[in-house]
Amino acid sequence: MSARQELPDSGSIAHYERDVHEGIENFKDPRQEGRRLFSELLGTFFLVLVAAGAGMMNAAFPDTIGRSAAVVAPGLMVMAIILFMGHVSGAHLNPAVTIGFALRGDFPWRRVPGYIVVQLVGATLAALFLHAVLNVSSFHGSNYPASGHSGAAAMWMELILTLGLMSVILGTASGAQNVGILGAFGVGGYIALAGLWASPLSGASMNPARTFGPDLVATNFTDFWVYAVGPIVGAVLAVAIAQVLRGRGGDAVALAAAAGTLDDRSSPSV
Repeated sequence: MSARQELPDSGSIAHYERDVHEGIENFKDPRQEGRRLFSELLGTFFLVLVAAGAGMMNAAFPDTIGRSAAVVAPGLMVMAIILFMGHVSGAHLNPAVTIGFALRGDFPWRRVPGYIVVQLVGATLAALFLHAVLNVSSFHGSNYPASGHSGAAAMWMELILTLGLMSVILGTASGAQNVGILGAFGVGGYIALAGLWASPLSGASMNPARTFGPDLVATNFTDFWVYAVGPIVGAVLAVAIAQVLRGRGGDAVALAAAAGTLDDRSSPSV
């Protein structure tokens, strides 16, 4: 720290704490629940629109979407969603993330069912939209284990990838290491990086909703268990690792991030 830099004064810290507290209290207001649920539905819709859309677009227009573009696009979309509406609902967009936040003590369990339902609905609406517009089966937009590899192998890959994703999410939204809105770049970058190297085996879904929507529209749940078990178990393990690295959850910053109340006002000015 240079000599010219000043530590935040007591007024700045008090203002910061007041903003975080007011945000958390606002999240507890049941009158805002509809807005937050709509935010999760819309965000998951856009995520699956891109993630499933790449495969379905390639089926409609062969050899137009490369694998690198297909796996980077969801990471960029998640980054954009967090930036433009993460402050409304927390931009979970993923049942595994919602469960992870709840296990960590950063999100109320009573709100978990609603979040998961609208995430699944948003994913299904995206698959229906793509099917109607492109006139190809949503089978092309789902995730499946690679030919010649078992569902168990794909499940283990999804588990370890989601463990990393959830670790990034929890680590950038904790009182010990809060990077605020910059967390969007960490999360989006991780999703793109995971897809670049791991998608040939499992598709690098890391999200039960992302696979559920296309599977439901295609009425094909043959391998869905891989993309439900792997991500959820990975998220649970990430919570256990966070306990080892940072102790108990539930700090004010993490609560605000999970609730969707952490924005650029939530860090003391220096």
